[in-house]
Amino acid sequence: MKESKRDAFKRLAQQRTIAVLERLRILGNCANTQLYEYTDEEVNKMFSAIRAELRATETKFKNSKRPEFEL
Repeated sequence: MKESKRDAFKRLAQQRTIAVLERLRILGNCANTQLYEYTDEEVNKMFSAIRAELRATETKFKNSKRPEFEL
């Protein structure tokens, strides 16, 4: 039996969200100043890029249901 679009979304979205969250936790390990050295500028640049990508991805979901054209 073929998987429905809804079921495919739920399966993939859950897997991918878990993967993103895990990678963020791993990124957080870089905050350990006993092992790593970084500047505020580097941290700001890193989180700015993450926020920008998050906004772009969220926008895709919000704009995915475009209204039909009509005159």
